Amino acid sequence: MSEQSCFHCGLTIPKNEEINFDEKKFCCTGCKTVYEIFSQNDLTCYYDFEKSPGATPQDIQGKYDFLDNEAILAKVLEFQEGNTSIVSLNIPHIHCSSCIWILENLNRLQPGISASQVNFPEKKVRITFNSETVSLKSIVYLLSSIGYEPYISLENYETGKNKVDRSLTYKVGVAFFCFGNIMLLSFPEYFEIKEFWLDSYKPFFRILIFLLALPSFFYSASGYYVSAYHSIRTRMLNIDIPIALGIIVMFIRSSYDMLMDHGPGFFDSLASLVFFMLLGKMFQTKTYSFLSFERDFKSYFPIAVTRINADFSEESVPIYDVLKGNRLLIRNQELIPVDGILMSEKAEIDYSFVTGEAVPITKKSGDKIFAGGKQIGKVIEMEVLHSVSESYLTQLWSNEIFQKKVEQKHKTITDALSRYFTPILLLIAFAGFGYWIFIDTNIAFNVFTAVLIVACPCALALTAPFTFGNILRIMGKQKMYLKNALVIEQLAKVDTIVFDKTGTITTNKKSNILYEGIEFADENLQLIKNVLRGSNHPLSRMLYDFLPEYDRIKIDDFQEITGKGILAFAEEKEVKIGSSSFVESPILDSSEIEKTSLHIKIDNRYYGKFIFQNQYREGLEKLFATLSKEYNIKVLSGDNDGERENLEAILPKNTELVFNQKPEQKLEFIKKLQETGKNVMMVGDGLNDAGALAQSNVGISVSENVNVFSPACDAILDAGEFSRLNYFLKLSHKSILIIKMSFGLSLLYNIVGLTFAVTGNLLPLVAAIIMPLSTITIVSFVTFMSNYFNCKNLDGF
Repeated sequence: MSEQSCFHCGLTIPKNEEINFDEKKFCCTGCKTVYEIFSQNDLTCYYDFEKSPGATPQDIQGKYDFLDNEAILAKVLEFQEGNTSIVSLNIPHIHCSSCIWILENLNRLQPGISASQVNFPEKKVRITFNSETVSLKSIVYLLSSIGYEPYISLENYETGKNKVDRSLTYKVGVAFFCFGNIMLLSFPEYFEIKEFWLDSYKPFFRILIFLLALPSFFYSASGYYVSAYHSIRTRMLNIDIPIALGIIVMFIRSSYDMLMDHGPGFFDSLASLVFFMLLGKMFQTKTYSFLSFERDFKSYFPIAVTRINADFSEESVPIYDVLKGNRLLIRNQELIPVDGILMSEKAEIDYSFVTGEAVPITKKSGDKIFAGGKQIGKVIEMEVLHSVSESYLTQLWSNEIFQKKVEQKHKTITDALSRYFTPILLLIAFAGFGYWIFIDTNIAFNVFTAVLIVACPCALALTAPFTFGNILRIMGKQKMYLKNALVIEQLAKVDTIVFDKTGTITTNKKSNILYEGIEFADENLQLIKNVLRGSNHPLSRMLYDFLPEYDRIKIDDFQEITGKGILAFAEEKEVKIGSSSFVESPILDSSEIEKTSLHIKIDNRYYGKFIFQNQYREGLEKLFATLSKEYNIKVLSGDNDGERENLEAILPKNTELVFNQKPEQKLEFIKKLQETGKNVMMVGDGLNDAGALAQSNVGISVSENVNVFSPACDAILDAGEFSRLNYFLKLSHKSILIIKMSFGLSLLYNIVGLTFAVTGNLLPLVAAIIMPLSTITIVSFVTFMSNYFNCKNLDGF
């Protein structure tokens, strides 16, 4: 009777222990229970993605009782506000598409879980749940019951650091020790020192060589066997199958040669093969880690926050200069960059950036507020509890809630190559072996092993990720921070660029401001200054900076109506600041309509308006002249057309200018462009243009001394680098060229390598050295070319 495998976990079912249920066979009650859970919740699709993808659930009764402790729970939870909690759990068993599918459908297994998102490379799942409906302990037990027991280390949560996996380092060390000693012991036989060697010490040295090969074969190379086993079990062939097969064949053949005294075998080649491949793997891992570190911790979000100093003065500082204990000022619609304690009387915080639910939560003085929340209403003050976690903000920004559906062309090509590469490679290896076995057995084994080892889809698979990773790093250093690698591909497809006017092509810095109207008493100017303090609109910021300093007064109510203005109550007075229609200005003549202005009304009395002479960004004329050669340029503005004449003098001819656009009209304008087949890039100020930024193929938020970050955007550009926008677009085009060149280089390597291997002109040892070198070559080529194009583009600016 043939061996039976468990339908759930794939393990061999021991004799007389088979459990039959629903016409399926299981190895234990645990696997049967998991299947029942999935069946009852209509989740049997889990078994459609991979064959026997599960793991046998373990008995964990009482193991996670510590999660009932509120103090410990606070350390483990990433976010906890009202009844909404978020936790990131490490799940070591995540290994295939079935795992991802079931973990992202936890809400169907457990009421109270609203969303779950898997980070496959880090083997983590981020779960958002209602803490009144379900506890974290219940979720952990649920995960364990379906074979996905999480690894929870309180030490890691307290220090904020993950345990470093050094297993690859140990394997490389063992492989190097074995390789070096085997090579040393093989020298006498290499040089045929017959007098004493062959007669006296040959058996002893060969036994030593065999014993030294065992740790390299069983321990150092174990990762390849495990990966190959999982690959075969799930019927998705990967590159580790031919590598594992090559190592096993070489070990068996060498053992046979040594046992039958046909020769010393190939233990030296085997040890060197394992060592060099692990070395290549380590290089690859280190490079990925470097790119990730550069992105998360060096290429900071180019946004600023307002810090309140000890003398109560306010200054705008980069987000990464914020330290524990600092006092921050958060205006209407600004992102809370760090966890902290609310110092103001109360605040309305919108956590849709974190949870996806746009329901403001009221916080009182002394309450904890979490990073990622958005302040709504009047200005608040907070004290910082921790320094900024860039990786956390990046993670929030990359939340699938804010992702745009885009075609990943290069990923599709890579997936197709990876899928067919291994079967074709195995076919070539067996065909080569079948041909040479009748001519020369020694060459036949060499050909078989060399073919399996030399061919490497890794170079093909790594081309796009390394190129995009390096470009992300370069752009980050140039103060253009992209959400993810997909944005680079989208940038390269852009053919139309839409610019917002106020705060985007105009600067927020001090400009010429004139006042026309009834003269203000000091108390009214103080009132206006304090109301403006809570606004982030470019004109509000300019007027706030323009007005003299006054003592702080309490603002009782504050509303900022997008596209219209501010309505506030303070000192028992109603204050309106905004457009003429919003404040119901009694004076409406043509000369006034043609000016960018803010109108003031206090207690139903219209006072007048502040008129702004727009200051356009340095290098704007040159930038637009360059961009217009390759792109269709459009300019949208919420203001009237008073600036049309000035803009027409600066901008290239035939540039479309559209004025008096409300936020929803900007969104519709972009939608219409897309309906005609255009790939649109929107460049705006982040908050007022959030809808248009989200609708566009690529949305870029320009940041200038204010925290205007919006998750709707795909990139944040420091205002100081605005004139170099064309450089970033050129670099995105060059990245696609680099990928094409790297693909060509990878294919050439594989064709040449396989040709030499099949004809018997490539030794397995040389193949083992060349294989990791191909990856190193591609990474080096990508790094060199991206840096070369970066320098070349920089020379043009």
